This record gives sequence, structure tokens and C-alpha cells, in this order.
Amino acid sequence: MDGSVTESAYELELLAELEHKYQQHLNARSLAQVGFADKTHDVRALELGNPNARVPTVLFVGGVHGVERIGSQVILALLGSLLTRCSWDKHLQLMLTQIRLAFVPVLNPIGLIRGTRANGNGVDLMRNAPIDARGSVTFMVGGQRLSRHLPWYRGRSNQLEVETRAIIDYSNELMARGSSLIVLDAHSGFGLVDHIWFPFACKDTPFARLGEVYHLKQLFEMSYPHHCHYHIAPQSRFYRTHGDIWDYLVSCNPKVPFLPLTLEMGSWAWVKKNPRQLLRFSGYFNPQKQHRLQRILRRHFTLMQFLLDVGYAQVLEQLPELHRHHLDYQARNFWYPQAAEKPSHD
Repeated sequence: MDGSVTESAYELELLAELEHKYQQHLNARSLAQVGFADKTHDVRALELGNPNARVPTVLFVGGVHGVERIGSQVILALLGSLLTRCSWDKHLQLMLTQIRLAFVPVLNPIGLIRGTRANGNGVDLMRNAPIDARGSVTFMVGGQRLSRHLPWYRGRSNQLEVETRAIIDYSNELMARGSSLIVLDAHSGFGLVDHIWFPFACKDTPFARLGEVYHLKQLFEMSYPHHCHYHIAPQSRFYRTHGDIWDYLVSCNPKVPFLPLTLEMGSWAWVKKNPRQLLRFSGYFNPQKQHRLQRILRRHFTLMQFLLDVGYAQVLEQLPELHRHHLDYQARNFWYPQAAEKPSHD
């Protein structure tokens, strides 16, 4: 159950510091405002790179669930590194002329301040989008409308929270401005290993860009064979939910290649190494030892840099249609063998 203790707003302070210090490199704005304890907090979006051209876009999202602070910290670590390098890294400078990098490091600032999974209204943002699961869902975990005082509350029917609407509108805006959109949404809390999930969470069927996900999986494993610790699979393989934001956006049939990926860091491994973390609610989701935190902040840099390079190389845009069909066939054999059909050679 979500806690109610007030947590440090370190991530919000670091975000404000980076925005102020490196403002010459950033296009920053507020996507929405949310109130708590007589104060108003912004949901900030920061962009690096080409502001005008129709270029590939990579979006990094953190803090959808406020208690999973490590997600925001991983995204902020990448952002801080890129901003520091902007003044001297010639490769990065060239890359940023041909790509757009977008960051929403803390989508749920009230949840982060309170140390809760839900937002200030008690709503789980990743159960709040207007899409229902096909068939049964995992009890409670899949989303419920019984009470805001219970976890995984979806909110009222057809009522989007401010934060949910903000990330949906911003994602659609990025797709309208770009030639493709890859999203990495950083979470923690499931299992002993790191997962990369992709749609659907609401049903056990392939989504339209399955072949492209499989292509990125192949490229990553061939390019970084010593970093292949991720378990890559559709989220529905682990549990099925209502209201997933990325499921909803995929269901709207985007006009450009759109690959939403969820990084689910395996926080149970941290608890296994340090069982005393269980004494605090936040300990279920975040490393408590400083050396372990530093290791996690380093651990995912290769993956995030890989996504930048994929965007820069226009891998999704330049994928031949026939090759995409063969990749889709391979992906279905790998993740959905019963649904696989032989590709056409017409």
C-alpha cells in the first residue's frame, strides 16, 4: 500500500539546477501544474537537439510512480551527462543537429514528494489511460476503481489526471514534430532481473511494431554482448493491466514509427542484498546503499546511449518494408509462436 511520509525533493531540486545551469542548451517548459500542500509544482519537459526539423526523437520518462525514485535518478543522470558534454563533445554536438532528445524526469512530482506510487489524487497514472484490458486482469494489480485509498486505483471512468493528459499530449506532439519516436519509461520494483517491456499490457497479442522491437533487440545484443542482462518481452507476459499509457498511445495508430519501451529495474535484487530495506516503503523500490545507487546509475547508460544512436542513425526510418515483414515474422515466432505466419515474398 502507498505510504504517506514526506520524502526529500532532491530529484526536483536537481532538475531545477540542471535547467538553470544549462539553459543555453535546453528548450524547457511546463507540461502541466499540479498542487499539493498549498504549493504548485510543474511537470517539466526539457529538450535537447534540433528544435525545428522533422527528426527522430527519443523521449526519456521517469517518476510516473513517485515512490520509484530511482527511475527519475537514472533519467537525470543521463540528462546531466549530456548537458555537461554539450560544450566539448563534438560527436554529441553533431548528433544533436539531427535528432531531438526529450526528457520528462518527474511526471508525478506530488507522488515523489509524498513517497507514494499514486499522484496527489490517489490515482495510479499507469492505470489511468482510457483503455481497458481484453479479458481478465491480474487482481487489483491490473487496476481497480473501488477506492482511491487502495493501491492501483484507476481514477473515475473517462477522467484523465492532469499528469496523464500531459504525457499523452506531449507524446503526440513529439510524434507530430518528428519522423519517429522511441520512449524509455524508467520504473523499478518487479523481480530479480532488469526487464524491458513493450506493448501490450492490456492483451496478449502482438502490436504493429513488433518487428522493430525485435530488430533493436538483435542490434543491442550483437553490439553490446556483455550488457545483455535485460529480459525483453511484452508486459502482458508478466501481468495484464487496464489503463496503460503506452498501450493507449499505440492503440491510436501513430502516423510515424513509435516504440514505447518500459525499463523495469529489478529492485528485488537490491532487497535480497540488503533485507533491511523492507523496513521502509521506499526500500522496496530503490537502492539504499550509496555504492549500489552509483552502480545502478551507471548500469543503464549503455542502453540509453544505444537508443540515442538508433535515433541518430534513423534505424526505424530506413528499415526496408520487406525486411520489416521478415523481422515481424521472426518476432512473432520468438514471442508469439502460435500467432506467427510466414512472410509474403510478393
